[in-house]
Amino acid sequence: MPSRNAHTQWTGGFEDGSGVVTLVHSGIGQYQVSFPRRASDESEATTSPEELIAAAHSSCFAMQCSALLSEAGATAISLSVLATVSLGPDPAGGFHIPSIALEVRGVVENMNEAAFVEVCELAKQTCPVSKALTGTTITIDARFGE
Repeated sequence: MPSRNAHTQWTGGFEDGSGVVTLVHSGIGQYQVSFPRRASDESEATTSPEELIAAAHSSCFAMQCSALLSEAGATAISLSVLATVSLGPDPAGGFHIPSIALEVRGVVENMNEAAFVEVCELAKQTCPVSKALTGTTITIDARFGE
C-alpha cells in the first residue's frame, strides 16, 4: 500500500515562529502555519494541524461511507461531510484534540434514513483516519439531506 508525505519547514520559536507545510506527494500546495493563528478564531489565511486533520477525516469518512453504502445495496448520489476538529488545553499539560464532530448529509437511493445512520456509524468506526484517532472522542450527526 502507498505512503504519502508532507513536509513542514519551521522558523522561530513556539509563540513567534511560523512555518510552511508542503504537500509533497501530490505537489498541490504549500500552506502557512503558526501557533498564534492556530489558537485564534481568525486564521488569516493560515492553516492548522486541526484543519488538515479535518480534511483528512472528512474525505476518508466519505470514501468509507460510500463503500459501505454500496456493500449494503444502496447508491450514494451525494455525501456532504463536515469534520470539525477542536483544539483545547490538555489537563496533563499543553494541548490536545479532545473531539471531532462529523456532520453527514446524504442523498441515497435504496436505503431508508435509519439504515443510513447505521452505515454512517459503522463508517465512523472503520475509516482509517477514525482508527488513527482513537484517543479522540468522535461524534456523528447523520441524516438525509443535501
